Amino acid sequence: MSKKLLRRGGLLAATLAAGIFSGAQAADPIKIGSFLSVTGPASFLGDPELKTLRMYVDKINEEGGVLGRPLELVHYDDEGNASNARNYASRLVRADRVDIIVGGSTTGATMAAVPLIEQSRTPFISLAGAVVITDPVKPWVFKTPQSDRLAAERVMQDMQERGITKIGLISGTGGFGRSGREQTQQVAEAMGIQILEDVTYSPSDTDMTAQLTRIRNNQDIEAVFNFGFGQSPAIVTRNFAQLGIDRPFYQSHGVASNSFLDLAGSAAEGLRLPASPILVPDSLADDDPQKTIVQAYVDAYEARWNESVSTFGGYAYDGLMLAVAAIEEAGSTDREAVRQALENIQGHVGVTGIFNMSPNDHNGLAADSFRILEVVDGGWKLIE
Repeated sequence: MSKKLLRRGGLLAATLAAGIFSGAQAADPIKIGSFLSVTGPASFLGDPELKTLRMYVDKINEEGGVLGRPLELVHYDDEGNASNARNYASRLVRADRVDIIVGGSTTGATMAAVPLIEQSRTPFISLAGAVVITDPVKPWVFKTPQSDRLAAERVMQDMQERGITKIGLISGTGGFGRSGREQTQQVAEAMGIQILEDVTYSPSDTDMTAQLTRIRNNQDIEAVFNFGFGQSPAIVTRNFAQLGIDRPFYQSHGVASNSFLDLAGSAAEGLRLPASPILVPDSLADDDPQKTIVQAYVDAYEARWNESVSTFGGYAYDGLMLAVAAIEEAGSTDREAVRQALENIQGHVGVTGIFNMSPNDHNGLAADSFRILEVVDGGWKLIE
């Protein structure tokens, strides 16, 4: 065999090897990291979030992936423990070397991980609600739920429309309730609504009758607003009904799920709360820009898991879709390019709302992204 032929064969082999190697590189997965409270006291948040991420990672991969690469979900269950969340965030960044993180079911878990995420310069989309997550703005941290401040604004807009100017406030002492209380106090003052009674409860309390009796006995109070999540708001709701408090009652978006209705039972009748339209897709107008996306998510989730949707799974859907949109816009998984793409997302229609991010706003939602829902005949009814 001639040297020329050998050289040609060697070049062909080298070319084929390089092509195979290049193809393998191109097919390397894009790693989506996640830490969620799938078990433990906040499992009602983390369970639908993880189911949503798994469902849509599978769907995206079936449709060809992102930038021609499959997605790989790397997930850890923090069990609602902030220390666990910090450790898992460290593992995702340092050992798993994920490209972006979508997770953090609770404010406590999210904030425990934030310093590490900022230090490692990893894009992070939180699924928790407190305003402190994105205010002040942190370069690498974004979030999908409306903030507790926006929830307070939306509730008090509805109160003003009903002529309510004097309220009783009851809230949990956990991270979400504490932040919600602070934001409600600020919003109430700005909107000219007086808080005549301000009482709190611990997440471990099993009866809030004493706090609610104090509110009931103040005859000047025109409505009551509870800010909390988990099982506590259901206890507050049942105690509210047991005491026969005949005044408008509001909950926060922290209970926007059918599981809350199951826990509260008939005591929830008539209460109002701010929520995304995911709980009332059939009530949306045909020309509502969210209707198609909301209905598709509801249908897909309920068919896959044979259970009702919650707004919390919707936060995960929006988080993943924002991550995908940013990676596609960046054209790579370069972290700074993805961060900049996230920061400049405009008009992104999600199930929670229409996101308009900016360097000064890493949530991208306004108070009007909330719809006011009322419990009527044991179900959710769209009020506006």
